[in-house]
Amino acid sequence: MPAEIKTVVIHRKITPELSQHMLSDIEKLPGVQLGDFLLQIELDEPRESVREIARKELRETPEVVKPAVDELRRLLKEDKDLYVPLDNDAWLIRFLRPCKFYPDSAHDLIKRYYAFKLKHHKQYDGLVPSKETNIFNQNILTVLPTRDQLGRRVLVLELGKKWKHNKCSLDEVFKGCVLFLEAAMLEPETQICGAVVVFDMDGLSLQQVWQFTPPFAKRIVDWLQESIPLRVKGLYIVNQPYIFNMVFQLFKPFIQEKLRSRIIFIGNDRDLLHSYVTPKCLPDCYGGTLSLPRVTGAQWLELLLMCDQEFSAINSYGYKKK
Repeated sequence: MPAEIKTVVIHRKITPELSQHMLSDIEKLPGVQLGDFLLQIELDEPRESVREIARKELRETPEVVKPAVDELRRLLKEDKDLYVPLDNDAWLIRFLRPCKFYPDSAHDLIKRYYAFKLKHHKQYDGLVPSKETNIFNQNILTVLPTRDQLGRRVLVLELGKKWKHNKCSLDEVFKGCVLFLEAAMLEPETQICGAVVVFDMDGLSLQQVWQFTPPFAKRIVDWLQESIPLRVKGLYIVNQPYIFNMVFQLFKPFIQEKLRSRIIFIGNDRDLLHSYVTPKCLPDCYGGTLSLPRVTGAQWLELLLMCDQEFSAINSYGYKKK
């Protein structure tokens, strides 16, 4: 029998003052209990093993962090068109980590991140979980309940036979991914270890292939390569049929070498997949031994809905539309 699933709600009143800060300032967040496991957005300080990764890979030491935060704050103060929480060190560190604590690089990333949001404001304006319930209820987009062997979050998109494209558009899929990864960006351990994405294309049909367009492909690649302040460490394509090549050809012209090196075509080769993500971190449908029940999109939605006002606070930052 599946483990009992119940929701644990921890209330905290959202005030105008609190809305000026990011989710990481909130001490506790709601969680979904799966048996003995609590699924939640993890805001705790990183474990020692993860701090060691930060030191080795990101130069994250006290001698580097404080001057980097101070310099990034100074650079942002000079950018009068950009509204960001300058007094929030955790927010600044969120952008410094993927840039290995080089302030100029983090400043450029922040500008690209908000310029992308401004350019694609039709997708981003007012983007909160309560307005995007359909994508989660389709149950084609979810995050595995545990991290992989390298501490990375694992996002799974099932865009083959489970995807009813006449009920859920690719724009909705994109916005669902944004909501998930915006939440992941709030987690210190994910900021350090990053995330991987599994694209399950089992049963992809020609009608679904026709939903992809060059503008959509360019938007996704621009988001991944230039705009997202998160270490995306791997994109694993599994169970893809031959016609998936038609989809990839749309994306290929826009992909630079760094991202290209992280795209791995797995097919049905479970041993190859397990060389990147260990079986104990994967459900049985991918040859894994993960004993926890798989979290559905609806359960993730239940969790994210409790954070709706916090997502509204996230949306309050950026370049002002002219």
